[in-house]
Amino acid sequence: MVALQRGDELTLRLWRLLVAESEKYFLTVYDQLGVLLTEQDFCGESYYNDRLAPVTDELDRLGLLQESGDAACVFPAGFTGRDGQPLPIIVRKRDGGYGYGATDLAAIRHRTQDLGATRLLYVVGLPQRQHFELVYAVARQAGWLSPPARAEHLGFGSILGSDGRMLRSRTGDSVKLVGLLEEAVTRAAELARQKNPDLSATEVADVARAVGIGAIKYADLSTDRNKDYVLDWQRMLSLDGNTAPYVQYAHARIRSIFRRAGIEQFTPAPITVRHPAEHALALELAGFGTVVAGVEQTLQFHRLAGYLHTLATTFSGFYEACPVLRAEDAVRDSRLALCDLTARVLRQGLYLLGIATPDRM
Repeated sequence: MVALQRGDELTLRLWRLLVAESEKYFLTVYDQLGVLLTEQDFCGESYYNDRLAPVTDELDRLGLLQESGDAACVFPAGFTGRDGQPLPIIVRKRDGGYGYGATDLAAIRHRTQDLGATRLLYVVGLPQRQHFELVYAVARQAGWLSPPARAEHLGFGSILGSDGRMLRSRTGDSVKLVGLLEEAVTRAAELARQKNPDLSATEVADVARAVGIGAIKYADLSTDRNKDYVLDWQRMLSLDGNTAPYVQYAHARIRSIFRRAGIEQFTPAPITVRHPAEHALALELAGFGTVVAGVEQTLQFHRLAGYLHTLATTFSGFYEACPVLRAEDAVRDSRLALCDLTARVLRQGLYLLGIATPDRM
């Protein structure tokens, strides 16, 4: 680490090779997941290398830096270990190397002071919670993280295998995300062929990608992110229960209504609520904005997933109780408007979770 930070030629060459391979893999995963980041968005730890010394100097000028053993540290108030001793953020070691804390502090300083960021989200595993609490506390003491700027650690649990342990391959190795996504798409393609033999090869491929990738994302996002969950293929790809395919199928089912009616472009009609099932569906639809606003603040994405599942279930009840295409003209138009609005909300809600909505399944 010290050789890297000091610019040793051989160390830098090997490091660049590893970074290039890592970025190539990340971009492959991003493409499969539909993530919009590109190679221009990479901003790794090395980006802050030239900012580490200025950060250390500023902490020293502010009187926050203390020598402790073999390192220069900051001891934020209110943090102690099991032995009751103050917990430090190691900024610089005696050998001249900088700790992770220094890089994290440099990043906060850059993001708030140079970029003008007001909300910093750190999506990192739960075991790092205390580290980030220490970093945020030091950044506040240094004046780099003051209102309206705020930082949040979005911790998350682990994905477990059917044995309740960390997910592993049959050989005991860690499972690569690309492999997991490929298996999801393969399983979804099999399912699509079974459920709808009339789909063309192109349609099967499109549905498999949307359903397979969507199932992985939804399984993760529909669970409280602080909790572990078991990867269960049968449950994830099921057309029943709180799953992506169930919500996607509700959307596809609505699109099929308009195809049967020969309607390519629907013009919204006034909605008149008469039947209790219409009332229940209208109430669910009215709550979408509130749910989205709440999730934007709390970042508890399982609440949006739960809402979409409830909406899909409520629509199913409406569809069973209230004939749409066989209804009289005014009632038919009103119910078609409810269907259209439901499809748009399902599509928008899944889009916010990064999940596609095929028109056929």
